[in-house]
Amino acid sequence: MASVHTYDKSSQRHVLPLRPTIKDYAWGIRGLDSRVARFALESGVIDEVDPDSPYAELWLGTHPSGPTTLRDGTTLESVVGGQLPFLFKILSAGKALSIQAHPCKDGAKRLHLENPSNYVDDNHKPELAVALTPFEAMCGFRRLEEIAILIKKHPEFAACISNEAKLAIFLCSREEADKKDALRMLFRSFMSCPVETSQTQLKKLLKRLQKEQSVDHVHPHEEPPWERKCARAILRLAQQFPGDSGAMAPFLLNYLLIAPGESFYMAANEPHAYVAGEIIECMACSDNVVRAGLTPKFKDVDNLVNMLTYSMGGPTINAGTPAYGDDRIMRYTPPTGEFEVMIITCNPGEDITLPPLSVPAIFVVLEGSGNTDNEEGQRLVMRPGRSYYMPEHCPQLTLAVNDSKRGPLKIALAHENQHVDEPTLACAEDSKQWGGEFALPPAPSSNPGTPRSPNRYQVVKELNIKPGAFKVPKL
Repeated sequence: MASVHTYDKSSQRHVLPLRPTIKDYAWGIRGLDSRVARFALESGVIDEVDPDSPYAELWLGTHPSGPTTLRDGTTLESVVGGQLPFLFKILSAGKALSIQAHPCKDGAKRLHLENPSNYVDDNHKPELAVALTPFEAMCGFRRLEEIAILIKKHPEFAACISNEAKLAIFLCSREEADKKDALRMLFRSFMSCPVETSQTQLKKLLKRLQKEQSVDHVHPHEEPPWERKCARAILRLAQQFPGDSGAMAPFLLNYLLIAPGESFYMAANEPHAYVAGEIIECMACSDNVVRAGLTPKFKDVDNLVNMLTYSMGGPTINAGTPAYGDDRIMRYTPPTGEFEVMIITCNPGEDITLPPLSVPAIFVVLEGSGNTDNEEGQRLVMRPGRSYYMPEHCPQLTLAVNDSKRGPLKIALAHENQHVDEPTLACAEDSKQWGGEFALPPAPSSNPGTPRSPNRYQVVKELNIKPGAFKVPKL
C-alpha cells in the first residue's frame, strides 16, 4: 500500500492525529520528569518544557473544560458529532491530590444546579486507573476493626473525634448498616473538628511519629509494616500540606501501592486521594470533584460527608484480562457502560492487528516505536505521546515493530464499554477480594462488637470518659 502522509478529517475511515489539553495543577510532576510534559512536547501542544512548572494531566476527549482538537484546530467534538461518553487522561502526580469523591448522576445534577461554578456539568464520574509507574493511592474507607485499632494507638487522632463517635465505633453491632452508620458518624466528627484542635493534635502526632521513626527508636523490623507505612504516609502528607488535618487521612482510608500494569476502579461516592506516581485514567465525561482536604481549592465538606456510601475495604486490584484471544491485548473493564481501556503490546519482530470496533476510540502511544498500516495505507507516527482518534468501523490498524528494536511498542486504547457484562474491576462495595490491610480474623465470640468485642465498661475506661458524660447514641 502507498504511504498516506495526510488525512481527511471528513472521512469516516481515517485515523486522525490529536492535540490533547494539558493541565498544570500544582500537584503535578515538574519538568521533563513528568510523562505529561514529555507527551505534550511530542504531540506539539507545547514548544518547550519549563523545568520549574508542574505538568499534571493530559486530557483526551470532548469535555468543554479541556477539549481535544485535531492538528488544524478543529475540535474533536465536531468530528465525532457530539460528546464522547468517556474522558481519557494521563496523570503525573508529584504530590498528593485532594481527599475527594465524585458524585453519582442524581448528585451531579443537584450540585450543578446549586453551584454551577464549582460543579461544571451534571454527569457522574466513575473512573478507573492503570498504573504506569509504582503508584500510591488512598482508596476507600478502612474496615471498622482497623480504625478502632488506630483510635486506640494514636491518642492525637482520637482527640479529633467526639466521644459519641468513638463509642459508636467500639460498640456497634456486626450488622453492615450499623457499621456504616458508625463510620458516617466518625467521619463527620473528624471532618467537623475545630481547626485549632486538629492543628494542635496534628503537631503532637507529627512530633511523636518523627521520634518513633528516628534511628534511636524501635528497629524497623520490630515494628509491623502497616504501622511504618501509615506513619510515613502521614509525615509525608503533613510536609506537603502543613497544618492540614487531612494529613491524618491514612488513619481512615486504605493506603495502597499499585504496581505498573495493575488497575483499580473508583465508583461514584467513594472517597480517595491519589498520592504519587503516574497512571492512565479513564472516566465518564465529567469534571465534577467534591473535595474535603489536602487542597487549596474549594472544599465542600458537608456535601462530601452526606454523599459517601461508607462502604469499607479497598477496591479490587486487577492486572487486566487477555482479550480477543491474544494475551498481548489486556482488557480493563469497569462495571459501567461509558468506558473501558485496553493496553496493547507489540514486541520486536511481531505485528498485531487492533480489534474491530463499532464505537469511536482514542489511543495514545505509551512507549516504544513502530510502524502502522491499514486499508487506507496510513503510516502513523508511533512515538510515546502521540495520540489518535479512530472513528467507528474504521479499517483495522496493524502495528509492527522491527526486530532490531530493543523494546516493545505499547499503546493504551479507550472506548465505550464493549464488555460491560464481563467486568474485570469492582468498587469497594462490590469487592470481596481484599479484606483490608490488617486482614484481621473474625472474632471467635458471637458477641457484637469489633473483633476484640470490648464491653461498654472497657471502652469507657480505655477512652477515659467520665460516667454519665453523655448518652450512647442509637445507631
